[in-house]
Amino acid sequence: MLTKTNSNNKMADQEESTKKQATDKKPKKDYVSSHGRRKEATARVRLFKGKGDLTVNSKPAEKYFPGPTSKVKLQKPFVLTKTQESYYATINISGSGKNSQLEAAIHGIAHALTEADPAFRPALKKAGLLTRDPRVKERRKYGRAQKARKGKQSPKR
Repeated sequence: MLTKTNSNNKMADQEESTKKQATDKKPKKDYVSSHGRRKEATARVRLFKGKGDLTVNSKPAEKYFPGPTSKVKLQKPFVLTKTQESYYATINISGSGKNSQLEAAIHGIAHALTEADPAFRPALKKAGLLTRDPRVKERRKYGRAQKARKGKQSPKR
């Protein structure tokens, strides 16, 4: 019959306490991270609580996406959830064109808001901001001309 000795129990207790200390040392995130996608564009979003400026690739959002329509589109998730003054985001975007990057950013902000507060989900879902747009450029097939569907021209005579 085996019995544990007192020294083994002490060692096990010490190991457990060091494991707890190691997990306690993890810094707590003060942001919610999410991602959004559209065509080839990928947006990584960090949503912070508080008042601040919306930045895209280390630039103010107004400079990265110029124009009034872009500004309105980018603020849409915040307007729907009435959180313009209580949240701000930093966004890193890569790939595709400006319009797809804008839509990827909107998608990422909407996802981050739902992670921050699940009560925002119905409003964002109804507006269609949580649904990823699956439309992408069709691949080129061999035996065709330069485009995906264009056929080669054939001579008539």
